[in-house]
Amino acid sequence: MSDIPGLVVTGASGRMGQTLIRLVQGSEKLRLVACVERAGHAWIGRDVGEAMGGAPVGVRVTDDPLEAFASAQAVVDFTSPAATVDFAALAAQARAVHVIGTTGLEAEHLAKIEAASRHAVIVRAGNMSLGVNLLVRMTQKVAAALDADWDVEIVEAHHRMKVDAPSGTALMLGQAAADGRGVRLEDAKVSGRDGITGARAAGSIGFSAIRGGDIVGEHDVIFAGMGERVILRHVATDRTVFARGALRAALWGQGRKPGQYDMMDVLGI
Repeated sequence: MSDIPGLVVTGASGRMGQTLIRLVQGSEKLRLVACVERAGHAWIGRDVGEAMGGAPVGVRVTDDPLEAFASAQAVVDFTSPAATVDFAALAAQARAVHVIGTTGLEAEHLAKIEAASRHAVIVRAGNMSLGVNLLVRMTQKVAAALDADWDVEIVEAHHRMKVDAPSGTALMLGQAAADGRGVRLEDAKVSGRDGITGARAAGSIGFSAIRGGDIVGEHDVIFAGMGERVILRHVATDRTVFARGALRAALWGQGRKPGQYDMMDVLGI
């Protein structure tokens, strides 16, 4: 058996799935051992390289995650909340590191993921890029330095196919601002303004979402005071930044104690 950790990519046919597969194929630190897709998908049973329009790579797409995870040391998962919860239980059973980039997770999903993390390493983040995680840390520090007289607005933009809003990254940024101010995000969050909304409530954290075209990901954190503004911004132009971060997390998790971690842990910031 190779000393190089074996990795499974779930949602193989998706944008992130294909990006991850290409990166793993070019990696000397990870090896692709399986690709998973939902039952009935046209790629099931096909060599994933050929399904992606290239040369065969010797790995066929399966709809059996249990079998796929059994031979893996890591699973990278950018799918849907329901699928991610199922994968978390199976990855824990296989004692494989589970890297979760899925967004739109609700409290019930998070509780099940937390339960799975008692048995295996889970690295979960709304965004896997280095730049975004630095932005999160800066947002927390700026929010701590400015009082509630400074209004906080988070504006995010993504491609037309994104199904959840605000984005997972926007929520990370909102949480960072709330942590910096020592408040609960649930109490301060305002999103989807429409009509006669009245004056802005002091201390609120606003969210706006833009969807269109092929925007990879743009996030602005606006601190608006009287007569001045501080704007923190991150722009992603290529989704490989997220995939590289996820693969870095899969490697980082090898040999760690069971538990739930995030990209701050992986990056040491």
